[in-house]
Amino acid sequence: MNWTQVIDPFNNMALSALVAIIPILVIFWALIIKKMKGYQASLLATGIAILIAILVYGMPVKLALLSTANGILYGLFPICWIIISAVFLFNITVKSGQFEIIKHFMASITSDRRLQALLIAFSFGSFLEGTAGFGAPVAITAAMLVGLGFNPLYAAGICLIANTAPVAFGAIGIPITVASQVSSIPEMAISQMVGRTLPILSILLPFYLVMLMSGFKKSMEVLPAILVSGFSFAFLQWFSSNYLGPALPDVIAGIGSIVCLIVFLKLWKPKNIWRFANEPAPTIDTEITYTNGQIIRAWSPFIFLTIMIIAWGLQPVKDVLNAIGLVQFEMPQLHNVIVDKNGSTLPHIYKFNYLSASGTAILLSAIMAIPILGLTFKEGVQQFIVTLKQLTFPIITIASVLGFAYIVNDSGITITMAEALANTGVLFPFFAPVLGWLGVFITGSDTSANALFGKLQAATATSIGVDPVVTVAANVSGGVVGKMISPQSIAVAAAAGHLVGKESELFRFTVKHSFIMLAFICVLVLLQAYVFTGLIPAYQKLDPNGKLSVPDVSTGYLYLLALAGVLASISAAIIWSNKKAKADRGENLITK
Repeated sequence: MNWTQVIDPFNNMALSALVAIIPILVIFWALIIKKMKGYQASLLATGIAILIAILVYGMPVKLALLSTANGILYGLFPICWIIISAVFLFNITVKSGQFEIIKHFMASITSDRRLQALLIAFSFGSFLEGTAGFGAPVAITAAMLVGLGFNPLYAAGICLIANTAPVAFGAIGIPITVASQVSSIPEMAISQMVGRTLPILSILLPFYLVMLMSGFKKSMEVLPAILVSGFSFAFLQWFSSNYLGPALPDVIAGIGSIVCLIVFLKLWKPKNIWRFANEPAPTIDTEITYTNGQIIRAWSPFIFLTIMIIAWGLQPVKDVLNAIGLVQFEMPQLHNVIVDKNGSTLPHIYKFNYLSASGTAILLSAIMAIPILGLTFKEGVQQFIVTLKQLTFPIITIASVLGFAYIVNDSGITITMAEALANTGVLFPFFAPVLGWLGVFITGSDTSANALFGKLQAATATSIGVDPVVTVAANVSGGVVGKMISPQSIAVAAAAGHLVGKESELFRFTVKHSFIMLAFICVLVLLQAYVFTGLIPAYQKLDPNGKLSVPDVSTGYLYLLALAGVLASISAAIIWSNKKAKADRGENLITK
């Protein structure tokens, strides 16, 4: 028996929206005022959302519980799978002692915390967002910064804030692909529009990050490096999004800004090295030197990670992996049972893509790195168990957050808030980014937010005479600044930054900055809609009934074969280099 969503349960949109926003206000209250732990706040919000869905929206109890369970299942896989794999990869690097070499390498480039944050949180995090997305960038970069000696709160907070500008083009452009599918606006047009909004934020973000860490005066000491980082990233993001499409802006901008900043730091150094208060002065033992082979060996887990994630992002590889490693099923008594306001049933198909998931690529990278790092596989298994214990509460938090996201979506609570914002008339372009922000806050994913609100954004813009690409792109751009305070992201960053149980501190650290950046984007989109209309790209809407191409898995097998050859070659080169270095050291000892 079907159940139809109720969008306006009180027949008064303002009142219905006020009730609909209660579960979100509960999260803010629990984390900011009551300072609850993450799992406590998320469980409380989920419970209240279920009660509102049942008592106010009339959702059957069984459907409400099944919807929440579906979200919990999605939280466990693929989201928690990514986090477990990412933290495991970092843990084996530390256990092997190789992270000490990475720390020495980073210090040789710069021991200044401000510049390390730009290299790792901003640029490397962007690269990871472009290839993996879904929590992996924050998990890996936060863990790296803590390992380098960063204050854990700043490490996690800075990585969350840095993970804004790249989110729109994350996971090889999937958020924009989904926005295109639901709005029938070409991917390229959305990519161009987003690429004419976010680069402005990308220029400002490095300065914003450094100022958060060290204050305005100390930020000015490294202004040249900040400008190199921000402008190189913004230019490459703008160029690739406008001329190459949505798949590569983060990858190109991330790598490009790393190269530009490292080259610049070879020619320029800050007068003063800045560290956190009460942190020991930087010390580099100049008597200790590492060969290129040793440095590459220490970085091998992240080299493997980069190659694997790029390969896993290629569609032919995804196709072949899904052909042999995908289990999917309709959620019993939930699939096509809920009917939306347009009379369409909502599909609930769970996909267990255990081979093509990003978490699997990260795990395989870690497994390949274990012998290279000098660990036994027994030690690797022990570290995996340690990682699971370390992430117990974050896993509970993330699972309950996704349960929350599913129940508010399936019950119609989210659509109530969206409809209320859509009733703002000519001011809608100003509020369009708020919808994206809201969607990412709830679901933790810009992709999900675009799937949720993309069609509504396009329809509302058309009704008020605004080009729909403006508001659809605004949904994408607004969503990126909601990522830093999404309970899912907070849980990931807390787990990686050794702040489990202190999620409220991290939330309070980031929430103000999320609102500041959201307001900036809202004003920018309003100007794009009515003043700077020349920025809007020309395009033709897609035919929603166009034929889908059949995947060619043979290409995927060739890619996987090439991947195996590349990884085997790199592994062999690292092992040979390490053996040669040991042999050379032995000969030197005999000579002496």
